[in-house]
Amino acid sequence: MGLPRGSLAPRPLRLKISRRRVGLVILFWFGSWLLLNGLLFIHKTLLSDICTDDRSRRILQRLCEEYRRGILTGNLCHDLCVSRTLEYERCLYYESGKKVMKADWRGVPVVLKSKLENFSSYENFSLLEYQDAPELLPMDIVLYATLEMKNSLGLEVKSSTVPQLWARRLRGRQQKVTRAELASLWSLLQQEEYTFFRVLQDLSQHVVKVLGSCGHFYAVEYLIAGQARMQHLFALEELLELPWGRKGASGRRMVLHIALSFMDMIRHFEDDFTHRLHLCDVKPENFAVRKDLTVVAIDADLAFFEPKMQAILEQNCTSNDDCVFFDCSSRCDVRRHRCGSERINSNLQVICDKIFSYWFPTAYLGGRAGHPLEVKLRHTVQECAMGAGGRAVQERLLRLLTQLLQDSTGTPARGHQHGDTSTGTPAHVERHRANGG
Repeated sequence: MGLPRGSLAPRPLRLKISRRRVGLVILFWFGSWLLLNGLLFIHKTLLSDICTDDRSRRILQRLCEEYRRGILTGNLCHDLCVSRTLEYERCLYYESGKKVMKADWRGVPVVLKSKLENFSSYENFSLLEYQDAPELLPMDIVLYATLEMKNSLGLEVKSSTVPQLWARRLRGRQQKVTRAELASLWSLLQQEEYTFFRVLQDLSQHVVKVLGSCGHFYAVEYLIAGQARMQHLFALEELLELPWGRKGASGRRMVLHIALSFMDMIRHFEDDFTHRLHLCDVKPENFAVRKDLTVVAIDADLAFFEPKMQAILEQNCTSNDDCVFFDCSSRCDVRRHRCGSERINSNLQVICDKIFSYWFPTAYLGGRAGHPLEVKLRHTVQECAMGAGGRAVQERLLRLLTQLLQDSTGTPARGHQHGDTSTGTPAHVERHRANGG
């Protein structure tokens, strides 16, 4: 039987309705709190990392202000902050403080990079913390730089390497090193990628060249990075304008040239240094191709020499899945619950899997897919990507690529050390032949 009109609901029913309203209010408040915090999280993690021109210009403006105050210095500071012959063009990348910008330096495109946005974010050189700190001679700086390089790269730095970095530039200088110079150099040495490029640029053609610096920002040569969405992974159409190239040159021929340069880079990183160099982040975006078709590593944040690679891999584990560090992996010892310090895959295997497998499937080869050499190449790339065969597969792959390139030109390619522009033979092909390829 219903309640008479105008009468109040029983007390238990009123309490139930009130509790429901309170619950809805609490739920609404909690949902609003979650939404607000979600928006703040998106702002901090996504919007704060958006690559904008305004933010980039503010960063460079702050850099120039610190240069004018004598806090930092560098051979590019005058061009950037005074003569304006180094001009910002656009932001290329910004994430977790790492800033990468394209600029024009006296008509030459360059890339400005820094691991952290602000100069003050880098650790101070300990001697600079004291007002009465002793002034250092240039060769003292070389000593400190050597120790920092050893720590950064995990290497015993040979005496023959250091002069190629700073001693040549400092040898004739007798005056003391300024606090701004020392602070700027120290901020650069704390960036593993800068140290890596600076050490190797005189020793390898397969790393990007460092052109100069201002404070914690350093400039490297501008090269067009690969892109996974590109048809050939690299912008081959821009390379067709080269002296060795011809308008009718096929993308396939260029891919073969670039593949051979990848092979040269793999051999170089494997054999030409005291320790093997491991690439743990292999993707088109981390490589570029120079105008002579030389492959260049342009992002080395995850490139490590053997001693540091072993220290990274040797971690606690319960299965092999715990022993994977990006593209570098080892095997888990379940008895010790420790990952092995030796990498079980290789640079070649990862490049076969992520680069060559894209270039040499049946669909890409078109009408030549049934050619015996093409069939062998496909099978060899598949075998290589699975990690089988070791050196034998590497040598077979090199031989097949060279034979296919010669077959595509119609004549055995010949050239001098730097490549023969009349036959379209880059230098890395010549080096392969000199090594018995």
